[in-house]
Amino acid sequence: MLRILIADDHTVVRKGLRQILTDHFKEILIEEVAEAESLIDKVITAGWDVVISDINMPGRSGLDALKQIRAVFPGLPVLFFSSHPEEHYAIRVLKSGASGYLCKDSASEVLVNAVEKVLQGKKYFSPYVIEQLVNYIDADFRKLSYEYLSNREFDVMRLLASGKSVSDIAEKLSLSVTTVSTYRRRIIAKTGLRSNYDITKYAIENQLL
Repeated sequence: MLRILIADDHTVVRKGLRQILTDHFKEILIEEVAEAESLIDKVITAGWDVVISDINMPGRSGLDALKQIRAVFPGLPVLFFSSHPEEHYAIRVLKSGASGYLCKDSASEVLVNAVEKVLQGKKYFSPYVIEQLVNYIDADFRKLSYEYLSNREFDVMRLLASGKSVSDIAEKLSLSVTTVSTYRRRIIAKTGLRSNYDITKYAIENQLL
């Protein structure tokens, strides 16, 4: 029996994924979680064939969860299913060790194809992402400054750009204010931006929001 774990903080998304998968795979067991800590607990305490996870969930991000999952189960296929555009997260997801990346507006057959592919030990990325990966390898020296940010720094930068205060971000990501302030300093150092206004302007210009 195929065992799939779905992690997303939106009930309607989880139910939609469940319906698509149960319609296609005849013998399947699906369980759902709504945040990253529960995802990690479920992965550690039960055996799964595939994990399908959102990137941004309450508390820790899906990419943070992936790091811990990879430490325990390096071969477990993890697909990310996100509303963020491929050009912003797909390469970052690939570098983090995920098995694939899909946008939430993908057709149901794309999801099924992705699951079938990762079950075979392969990775799934759209033709667009593959093209982006080739460009990334061939032109690494032309990386935009935000691409040098760690996954958590990138999350903090987007939240700062959306108008969130340091304390708001600390609460949302379950971090201390001091830690978020440290991330903000690193963002400024790596990007050369000087203020939250500059961060917002930069994020809008690079379509990061």
